[in-house]
Amino acid sequence: MLRQSTFKQLPRSLGSAAKAATRTPGAGASRRTFLSPPRSQPNEHLNRLDVNKLSEQQIKYARNRRAFLWTGLFCSVSSMIYAGYLIKLELQKPVQADSSLPSTDPLAGTNAAERKVVVRDEEGHELVPTGNSTVPTFPRTLSLGSFEGAIAPGGASGLATTITGADKIEYTLVGFGLRTVTFVGIQVYVVGYYVATADVASLQSALTKKVNPIATTLVPGERDQLRTDLLDHAKGEELWDGLLASGIPARSVFRVIPVRDTDFHHLRDGFVRAIQARAGKVGDEQFGEAMKHFRQIFNRGKVPAKKELLLIRDGEGKLSVVYDDGGNKKEGRPAGRQLVGTVDDERVSRALWLNYLAGKKVASEPARKSIVEGIMEFVERPVGTVAAQVL
Repeated sequence: MLRQSTFKQLPRSLGSAAKAATRTPGAGASRRTFLSPPRSQPNEHLNRLDVNKLSEQQIKYARNRRAFLWTGLFCSVSSMIYAGYLIKLELQKPVQADSSLPSTDPLAGTNAAERKVVVRDEEGHELVPTGNSTVPTFPRTLSLGSFEGAIAPGGASGLATTITGADKIEYTLVGFGLRTVTFVGIQVYVVGYYVATADVASLQSALTKKVNPIATTLVPGERDQLRTDLLDHAKGEELWDGLLASGIPARSVFRVIPVRDTDFHHLRDGFVRAIQARAGKVGDEQFGEAMKHFRQIFNRGKVPAKKELLLIRDGEGKLSVVYDDGGNKKEGRPAGRQLVGTVDDERVSRALWLNYLAGKKVASEPARKSIVEGIMEFVERPVGTVAAQVL
């Protein structure tokens, strides 16, 4: 047996090592009790992941999200289109506004909104807006004297000195419109149709008798019938041709204002084609000479924008071409309207007038419709009252 003295002689370090060896393994770690859950391995959660399943779930989520977004977009666009369609239907419905005006009053008609708007400038002149930026307004009335005197031969810039009579004739604007050419709608000029104020009564009476021989004014149904006839290609041309041939209206004017720089040759070509299309069956020598003289009148130079060209038809059907280029002091040309030339054959002016008033193809469809609406303003009033109102 070992003696106690032997243990006393062992080094202290060996004693501590022996004590450590006698300890239970794992004593430094946390002990597990029957209440503590079993410890999991570090990679146990990763082993439970299914990559294929996660990929399928992500694809399904993206597909559902895309379908939801496309459905929302489709519903939004469809609702906007449907709302716009409903608004259009509501705007197209006629609105019956309360009015104390009788049904026979012109301002109570369905076309009251299409009437010409008259404004006044700073000097008190009555103007009608055209809606064109280059030629914004047309005068409601024109005062023209008689143009007489020798006519200068055709030239690049020469105009005749004319004598204007003291007694002037007042003309009232009936309608106006813009002439365009080619399929892209190139603007050429604004044209307005004027009738001598004193001759409005005869035009009223003739048009009224065409619809109702015993009436002095037309009721709404009769006005609609006259409007339809005037807008019809065949009936409108027959109606206007008969009126012009009989001298109704006796005196009238077409006022042409270019919206871009042009020249007399371009204007002449358009006028000649229109006259030949309307008077194609006329082939006598007198008419040929008249057309030759008409071409010579337009054998001139430039026509700048905003310059005035007047085509005047008198009681005998004689055509007078009047131009105002603003004058030129260096060339000795006075300012104001100057006579360019005249054509005595009334068939020339009649065919030229029909180019704007009626037919299958007119120079300006907006002008024809505006003229027809102006005619409606005449015939809805008793004969003779329009001239008195203008005066």
